Amino acid sequence: MRGEYMKLICAKNIHKRYGEKTVLKEIDAEIYEGDKIGLVGSNGSGKSTLAGILARVLEQDEGTIEFSRKGMKIGYLRQALSRGEEHAEGDLHSLYELTSQLGLKKACSWDENKLKHVSGGERLKLELAKVWSSDSDLLILDEPTNHMDLEGVQWLMKEIRGFKGAVIIISHDRYLLDHTVSKIFELQDRYLTVFKGNYEAYKQQKQRLLNYQKQQYDIQQQQVKKVEQQISTLNKWSEKGHRESTKKGTPSERRQIGYKEYHRAKAKKMDKQIQSKLKRLQQELQERQIIKPIEEDGITICFQDNGKKGKRLIQAEKAEKSFGSQNLFTNSSFYINQGERVALIGRNGTGKTTLLNILMEADTLDEGTIWKSEAVETAYLTQDTDDLPLTKTALEILNLVTKDDYFRARTVLANLGLDEDSITKPIETLSHGERTRLKLGKMMLNSFDLLILDEPTNHLDLASREQL
Repeated sequence: MRGEYMKLICAKNIHKRYGEKTVLKEIDAEIYEGDKIGLVGSNGSGKSTLAGILARVLEQDEGTIEFSRKGMKIGYLRQALSRGEEHAEGDLHSLYELTSQLGLKKACSWDENKLKHVSGGERLKLELAKVWSSDSDLLILDEPTNHMDLEGVQWLMKEIRGFKGAVIIISHDRYLLDHTVSKIFELQDRYLTVFKGNYEAYKQQKQRLLNYQKQQYDIQQQQVKKVEQQISTLNKWSEKGHRESTKKGTPSERRQIGYKEYHRAKAKKMDKQIQSKLKRLQQELQERQIIKPIEEDGITICFQDNGKKGKRLIQAEKAEKSFGSQNLFTNSSFYINQGERVALIGRNGTGKTTLLNILMEADTLDEGTIWKSEAVETAYLTQDTDDLPLTKTALEILNLVTKDDYFRARTVLANLGLDEDSITKPIETLSHGERTRLKLGKMMLNSFDLLILDEPTNHLDLASREQL
């Protein structure tokens, strides 16, 4: 017990490996009733893996997890949702109140065809409503604001704050974490560290800790350097003593009793001092060696254009599109010129992705026309992270021809934080954030006139979001 709150989960010494790569190491964690926890870390740090283990859908390789009771209920919202997942009609009717609050006021009347063609945001809201109505003791929400409109985010924040059980939120949404959690679990370099407070408090504590570690590391390095300089000086004196002890010398020097013995003894004394200092230095480093603090990974995103200026790329005239009885857009006209930055906004299900698919000629208008310059080179970043050939590696999907292409691709991917291990193993083993980085990297390797980015910050960590 912690005060009046019951301990729900106690995880001890959790290890998890995928092949030869250790993802989680020596993880200890306690989760109490009423806890609101933000689980943070860079892309690929093992957040979703730890969530899966706590949700009992993955098995750890080592360690134990104790639950407060055998029948403890855990509601788990996964990061990636299946587009074609079916929902029972009865479930939809029972969830009508929740889906209405989330902005899906007509969800109870959706037929099977509509359910198979819901937008990413609508699909997320349906799953979130199901998880919320599960009467769980613990909710684990993996990137719950991906695809979510403002109305849905506001509902989610209110419900998290009022939830009596425990909630673990995996998110790179600073606003959400600042307004909902009171504890941060940070995964870094396979280990878990616990911080009290919301995300802003965590960042402040993290910076203070980093500054202190840097200071202590610098002090220890200065001490090491000082001892090494002393050892170097003693070494020089010792070498000189050994040389003096072996000199033949002049007849008068040879007559001096103990000449060689004096220098030999002096050299041996120096040798003992050197060994003593080395031993003390090794013992000091072994007992309290301070590892150089790890800086947050920096990434570089840089797109190349084709250099075309002042040219109209797209023009729409009286465009109309409907889905069943729902009009997505009617009598819509617009144009896009080279160099413009255009934001496409709207509530979930209003047809944003449909319009993008029409621009990419993957869908068609019902009425009106959309003209697109034949010379326009277009790159399209989709919401879906499963639309890559998952059994291939990052290097295999880039269609590299020359050795220069190969080295450039490795440099671009490294600048995106994708190391050698990440780009040479199957894409299906990468996190969703790493897959998004890979898709961005593929776009960066070529020149384009038009970039179409559908929810580009989904799954990306904070450093990547800010750089993008």
